[in-house]
Amino acid sequence: MPQAPSCATSRDHGTAPGGVRRLILGDVPDDCLFCRIVSGDLPATVIWEDDHTIVFRDIEPQAPTHVLVIPREHQPNAAASTQANPAVTSALVAAAAAVAEQEGLDGNYRMVFNTGSGAGQSVFHTHLHVLGGRDLTWPPG
Repeated sequence: MPQAPSCATSRDHGTAPGGVRRLILGDVPDDCLFCRIVSGDLPATVIWEDDHTIVFRDIEPQAPTHVLVIPREHQPNAAASTQANPAVTSALVAAAAAVAEQEGLDGNYRMVFNTGSGAGQSVFHTHLHVLGGRDLTWPPG
């Protein structure tokens, strides 16, 4: 099975909040905004970080709570991440649930993966939107 590209060269980016080491394998794609956040080269308002995921606030929030959960491993979308390593998807959902609890969403939140530009994906690095803090209607968009 081919190895998934990762977000940063094998280097130690120091210690993140919570004591998680920012050690990631692979090369940083120059055009991937989220890989640059993972590597620490771009700032973000990080609210959760573990060995597999980073969660930060969306810069264009669509709800009072709107965060992005991203894997450290680079894949272009959730389908590719799941195909390459199903545990990544599980880690994203587990981090989303933990952050929703941390944010006080009381079990009322939406998780969204956009796959492809026609579905609204604008950064081609797997990411899970977590929205809450207001009534969310259906259908969205």
